[in-house]
Amino acid sequence: MNNSTPITASLLLLAALGGCQQTQGDSEKGDRAAVSETATPDVVASEVPDEPVQEPKKSIIRADVDVGPSEAPPLERFHLVVPYPAKGAKPDAAGRGLIDGLLENPTFQAGGQITIWGHSDSRGSDAENLAASRRRAEAARDYLAGKGVKAERMTVIALGEARPIAPNRKLDGSDDPEGRSKNRRVEIEVALPATGGEQTAAP
Repeated sequence: MNNSTPITASLLLLAALGGCQQTQGDSEKGDRAAVSETATPDVVASEVPDEPVQEPKKSIIRADVDVGPSEAPPLERFHLVVPYPAKGAKPDAAGRGLIDGLLENPTFQAGGQITIWGHSDSRGSDAENLAASRRRAEAARDYLAGKGVKAERMTVIALGEARPIAPNRKLDGSDDPEGRSKNRRVEIEVALPATGGEQTAAP
């Protein structure tokens, strides 16, 4: 029996096994390549930037457009009429509310001079009405002073019954309570801030 036969058989077996391993390796390489080729489009697709989104154009008349600071309106003389009750020299709740509103006025806050005129109706003597009108004006001045207004800004003038804004009596000579209630009042006027000279206030 020839001894080369087992050796030849062994070599053939080894060759066959080597071929199987190479075939299996080639198969794995092919699988990896296939996976790589399949995954590549996804990766590339994910790296493609989206198309730029165009924002809507803003209108020039929209409220959110910044047009710059607006100029403050010019200051004007401020005149306030505060009705007073028939009894008592101090303003009632409604009158105090009107005076409180004066504190928020831009002309008042600018620091102009304040003139306070006191008025009365025609009931009573001239002297009594003059004194009553002064008490009313001084009560308004004191109320403003209590709110922090400086005394040097305020001037009090008593006019008594001299400047009515409504009739104290009707045409038949009878009493006119509605007219007299309008005449019991205090007028407060705030002048513009002085710009080099004194400003004269007028009722």
